[in-house]
Amino acid sequence: MKKLYKEYLFQKHFFVNDPHVDANTETGGVQNVQSDSRFETLFALANLFNIRITSGEKLLTPDMIRFASKELGENVPQPFYEGFPESVRALSPDRLLFDQLLHYTRTYGFGDFSEGGRSVFEEKMERTAFKEAASIKDFSVITEDEALVKLEEMVSGLLAGTRPLSDIQYQLVKEFIIDRKFTPVTIASKNTAVKLLLDTRDLRLAGGLYMSDVIRLTDEMNFLVYNNTDMKQLNLKNQDRKFITSLMNELFKAGRVDLRSCYEKKKLWNGLLHHIHYKAVSEEAQTFVNAMRGRGNESVYSEFEAAMKRRRILEAADILKKGKGTSAVLRNLNYLISRCESGEELDNLLDTLESGNVIILLQLLLRYSGTQGTGARTFAFTKHNLLKVHTETEEEQSSRRSMITAGQTAALKTKIMTMLKAALKDKLGRVYIDPDMKRYALPLQESTSQGGFGVLTRGSRLPVPDCRVIRGFTYWEKVNDIDLSVFGITEKGEAKEFSWRTMASNQSPAITYSGDVTNGFNGGSEYFDVDIEEFRKTYPDIRYIIFCDNVYSGLNFESCFCKAGYMLRDKVGSGEIYEPKTVQSSFLVNCASTFAYLFGLDLNTMEFVWLNMARSGSVAVAGTTDMSFLLDHFHTTEIINVYSFFEMMASEITEDPANAEVIVTDKETESREGQLLIREYDTEKMIALMN
Repeated sequence: MKKLYKEYLFQKHFFVNDPHVDANTETGGVQNVQSDSRFETLFALANLFNIRITSGEKLLTPDMIRFASKELGENVPQPFYEGFPESVRALSPDRLLFDQLLHYTRTYGFGDFSEGGRSVFEEKMERTAFKEAASIKDFSVITEDEALVKLEEMVSGLLAGTRPLSDIQYQLVKEFIIDRKFTPVTIASKNTAVKLLLDTRDLRLAGGLYMSDVIRLTDEMNFLVYNNTDMKQLNLKNQDRKFITSLMNELFKAGRVDLRSCYEKKKLWNGLLHHIHYKAVSEEAQTFVNAMRGRGNESVYSEFEAAMKRRRILEAADILKKGKGTSAVLRNLNYLISRCESGEELDNLLDTLESGNVIILLQLLLRYSGTQGTGARTFAFTKHNLLKVHTETEEEQSSRRSMITAGQTAALKTKIMTMLKAALKDKLGRVYIDPDMKRYALPLQESTSQGGFGVLTRGSRLPVPDCRVIRGFTYWEKVNDIDLSVFGITEKGEAKEFSWRTMASNQSPAITYSGDVTNGFNGGSEYFDVDIEEFRKTYPDIRYIIFCDNVYSGLNFESCFCKAGYMLRDKVGSGEIYEPKTVQSSFLVNCASTFAYLFGLDLNTMEFVWLNMARSGSVAVAGTTDMSFLLDHFHTTEIINVYSFFEMMASEITEDPANAEVIVTDKETESREGQLLIREYDTEKMIALMN
């Protein structure tokens, strides 16, 4: 079975018994092993990783030890200070600074990256045996056939979603379609359909696309194949021009020509038709070409804007609704509401909103529950699966025309919640929902996320046990310098930096840094220990902490190997710096950029918060960009969470899992045949239900 499949299932707490992998040779073997080998494997998994096998014990094979080691990181390079954290705290700020300056002089100054850098002042320390408390990780072992059934369910669930997929989700979908010759029933996301078309060139996957989506496809091709973000400067190869032409002719043949939507990108269409030397092959195609090259513009948005200029708000909303659907009205609510001249007009506008699109309603609920203000707004959006951030300029603030009042926002939130409850009502039968599911966010905005073990949806929260330390980590190869940084954020959005630039004078029991490694091409690692109780005492004004990764060497993460994650450690600090037993999450950072937000801490609630997003651009030094926009993600579960979502869908809530048709929990539990079990990491099942 493909490594990608096994890795994805490992994220869902499954080992796969692969009959084609032998424990010793990895070239082929048997499915069952002797009972003594099973016992040794059970012991090794428990001893090394705190993994407990809850089912399928007879299918265990020794190769699973190696596989878990690769996923959780058993052989991780040493950091700059091998005695971290104790040895770091024993050094003065002057010695810490001198250590790093000496290291920088040898590496970046003299260009000598041949050997690992180490402190000249650090005393050698012997580590005590590992004796910390570590949480148990429950896993099941399944056969290859069972694995393929689960993968097909997961792929179908992902394809049912209208939102863009994360890179790891998309890779799974693509490989499964190609490798298993899987024919999707539906591809609900146009973003996914476009990427699949580009990767497979199989026009059978274009069933959900319309002519207006050809511009989206060309833009994606221009970026992925030619590393160009400007569609006005196309320079496509002949084979790509032929492919676009074939797709257009297929869409003409199928009658999927949404002419009015194409008018919205008329200039781009003109450029594309000229670039591919398009020649109409039918009467309908000629009509389309004439329309795109003519002077008129019959787009819905042109008619909409004309009505808005005449201050006919309800008429404008009706034009959008009839021409583009209620979803288009919902996306333009700020614009519409800001032009309402009376409370009666606002009420009439809200009364026209009828939408069963759960995804859009959830997105709007989060948008209008976020931070509102009259100052410069920061907009975070996704393009090419990377986060883009734009803060308003003074000129943009002065010309802003779509502000809505706090009262209008409150009325809108109430209306959206009413619509959402109506759209979800009685979608499920009798449901048991674990109260702890209030901690988890819904998978609405995962396109910029990295994938790996322990990764949760953005905004999800986990309690940090008392007297524990969060140890954030990153380790890498094939690049000299990756930096792990921490930023403290106040309630007002002001930031304090803890990084290689500042830590010589900031090392303390509250926060400790393992040193900056700048010669890690063959293996480097960095760590931050944050003792939440001590940090709150030392920095009382800081409410949130954010962990970031950036490639100082300038390469994108996808060009090297980098993993990141966190451990829960005891204050006694026993054992090695990297103890797989204590790893709560370990994920691959492989985005097409140099910067990634990893996770955060809410110091008031003593909770760990998932962020996990790749930021577009070539930022080589953390701390040079605004991070205040991230604070909205710290409040996601207060607005909507997995518990409240399933509560709205249930026709009946039961307190007994045995009586439920659907069980939603983050605990280890057994389910009988016919029951739907949904765990906190079952994003595919949630995506299918949201759509």
